[in-house]
This record gives sequence, C-alpha cells and structure tokens, in this order.
Amino acid sequence: MILLGAIVNAVAVIVGTTIGTLIPGIGERAKNTIMQGLSLAVILIGLSMALSDTADLLIIVISMAIGGWLGAWWGIEDGIDRLGSWFEHRFKRSAGSGQVSQAFVTSTLVFCVGSMNIVGAIQSGVQGQHNTLYVKSLLDGFTSIIFSSTFGPGVYLSAGVVLLYEGAIALAAHVLGAALANPAVISCVTATGGLLIVGIGLSILGVKKVSVGNLLPAMLVAAVLKGLAPLLHHTVQTWIHVG
Repeated sequence: MILLGAIVNAVAVIVGTTIGTLIPGIGERAKNTIMQGLSLAVILIGLSMALSDTADLLIIVISMAIGGWLGAWWGIEDGIDRLGSWFEHRFKRSAGSGQVSQAFVTSTLVFCVGSMNIVGAIQSGVQGQHNTLYVKSLLDGFTSIIFSSTFGPGVYLSAGVVLLYEGAIALAAHVLGAALANPAVISCVTATGGLLIVGIGLSILGVKKVSVGNLLPAMLVAAVLKGLAPLLHHTVQTWIHVG
C-alpha cells in the first residue's frame, strides 16, 4: 500500500497528541535521551539500506557528488527553508495568533518541512517500503506529545497536513517510479537514499548538520546512471573490440 507510511505518520501524530493532552509534561533530560535513541535508530536504518547494494559503490559515490552539486546549484535546502518560512507566515496570517494557531503552525513546520519525509515518501512510492516513514512516525509521535502538552490539542490539525503532504509525494513518486521498475535500479536508489537517511540521523543527533535537501538529486542521478550502466558497458566493450 503506497500511502501506508503517510497514514501511519498521521496516526502517530494523533496518538501522540492524545497522550500529550492526558499526561503531565516530560522532563528535559528524558526528552533528550529519547530523541538520541530515536536518532540512532534512524542511522541504523540508513546504514542497513546503504549497505544493501555494495556492488554499485562507485555509482553511489558519483551520484552523491553530482547530486550534491546539483542540489547546491539549485538551492534545494534554501528552498525548503523558504517554504517553511512561507508556510509559517501564511498560517499565522490566516489562522490568527491564538494558542491553537501556534500549535498548528509549529507542529506542521516541524513535521512537514524537512528531508526525512521527502526521502521516506519517495521510498514508499517507488518501492512500497515504509521503514523511513515508520521511524519518522516515532519521532513525530514523541514530538507531538511534547507539543500538545505545551500548546494544547491544536497539534491535531497538523496530522491532516502530514497525510496530504507525504501522500502526494508518495503518489507522484509511484507514477514516476513506474518507469524505473527495474530491481537493479531500485536497489541502487535504495542504497543512495540510505546514505541520506544516515545524514538525517546525524543532523537530528546534533553530530553534524548535513544538507540532505541538497543531496536529494543523488537518488535521481543514481537511477539514471544505473539504468545507463548496461549501455555504457556495451559501448566500452564495442570500442575495445574495434580498437
């Protein structure tokens, strides 16, 4: 089911918000410890994906380099930040300045503006694999507990935005991914996406801020290079025999 990851993420926000409105506040020390544990889980999932296709290591390295250059050139990371600022201004202007509005704006920005939901939704659409969004669901569920205990039940409203946003990306990726229905290509893209997940985990953990948004084109580059690999190999072999 293509939308399963997005649905689970939205449900996690609803469950977390419900818990947050029923229990007292969580101590700062407990918050940090739980977030560190979840960050390590994100890194583990990323590594398992990245190491699933070591045969295409050269393609993955080249894809990360080209994809990073393209992302920096296009300013994807800056674009994501500007999108977040636009949403914040738009929501605050239309919803007012009450506590419900603050809860909705804050939680929506945290849950939707970033790279993890983009990478996870793409994986859901192309592969039908939802592990990344499942981990994001844990992160968002815990965060919604904190937000709802602070701002109140207005956090519930962000669940619908999460479902629509990630669901739209997953559906678009599924349509485009139909042209990439090649197990070898999908495996290479998965490994490349795994490295991006590791970067997200390191950023959440606070070890190093990785511009994962700028690295997103690496997944597309990996698909193109892997898809063209047989043709390139045949061309090289032809040149060798002719020479």
